[in-house]
Amino acid sequence: MDSETQREFDIVVYGATGFTGALVAEYLHEAHGDTKWAIAGRSQNKLDAVKQRLDAPDLPTLVADSDSTEDMTRLAAQSRVIISTVGPYARYGTTLLEACAAEGTHYCDLTGEPQWMASVFERVSDAAEESGARLIHCCGFDSIPSDLGVFVAQKTMMEKHGLYASSVSGRMGQSKGAVSGGTVASMLLAMEQGISDPVARKALNDPYALYPAELEPGQDGPDQRGAQWDDSFQSWTGPFVMAAINSKVVRRSNALASLIYGADFSYNEAMLVPSRRAALLLAGGSILGMTALAIGPLRRLIAKRLPQPGEGPSLSERENGFFEFFVQAHHPEDASKDVRILVKGKRDPGYGATSRMLAQAGLSLAFDDLGVEGGIWTPASGLGDFLVERLATVDVTFEEVAI
Repeated sequence: MDSETQREFDIVVYGATGFTGALVAEYLHEAHGDTKWAIAGRSQNKLDAVKQRLDAPDLPTLVADSDSTEDMTRLAAQSRVIISTVGPYARYGTTLLEACAAEGTHYCDLTGEPQWMASVFERVSDAAEESGARLIHCCGFDSIPSDLGVFVAQKTMMEKHGLYASSVSGRMGQSKGAVSGGTVASMLLAMEQGISDPVARKALNDPYALYPAELEPGQDGPDQRGAQWDDSFQSWTGPFVMAAINSKVVRRSNALASLIYGADFSYNEAMLVPSRRAALLLAGGSILGMTALAIGPLRRLIAKRLPQPGEGPSLSERENGFFEFFVQAHHPEDASKDVRILVKGKRDPGYGATSRMLAQAGLSLAFDDLGVEGGIWTPASGLGDFLVERLATVDVTFEEVAI
């Protein structure tokens, strides 16, 4: 970025009046108040209310509409990094992403919408490469534990055994948290687009939807949908809702690292459950839920009963939440040499932990000496060890554990 020193701000949080955006702003104000940063959104009154809640009367505010190319270009030109929490990104995110790519402004977000990501890659990649803008999606609970978990597991495997694993498993363990209206809105929009748009439907169902177009896809099939016994974890497993985005991001990381884990690298993700009955109930419930959401009238009825945008878990729920996610890299010849990494996070995964993950991704883009040029990266391929170290300061850790 040739104009880094001329930007007014190091970081702008766009969408700071929303639920997650306000949490990101709160964290930055409390822990990184010496950073040159600002909050942005569509409403001056709502931005002022955020400032008042933070007791930050001098915090700069920027009014900008996500539908306005002029507003988004002006916003991108003012900051070295934009942290965007304005979702669903398929509805509100494209103009800002394009502006950041054109202006050489680094960018990170929370999207878990593969159909949107796949649709914008071609539109913004060349501009980002030319301007030097590093654009990184999925910098929250989806997909940092999975993506960086695989990164740390493979690094550990190489350090201990001199090779990378061609097969890695991600397993969601115990967690405690609540869902926000923003996440619900993104999931419902993805469902609608998958029904009405065959291109979006293909991206949602394709395990390699986020692979660079010039590469041949690997051999991985659809994400797990049923109940399965896992010998490695000696546990029953069921489908994990975030696998639909996480597995695609992990595969993209391998591709962007010049297939460092091999062209035949395989990754799968599921949820650990205590019994076969629990696995069957989870699998059955997932199928019934997806079927219900696919029916228009039922989807609209369900949507009215779910949290609405701007709603989310209470402070107590966020602070008392936690998550455990396991990543196991399988040694190709000797299972006794497998490597297992526990990704552990304090606070609820979707909001208390996620807001800090996203903030640290933005801080890394702003201040770390990253080894990648402009382009559309993943958390692992773009931020790697820098982000692993930063996350430890916000109680998200990556630790090798005994098998």
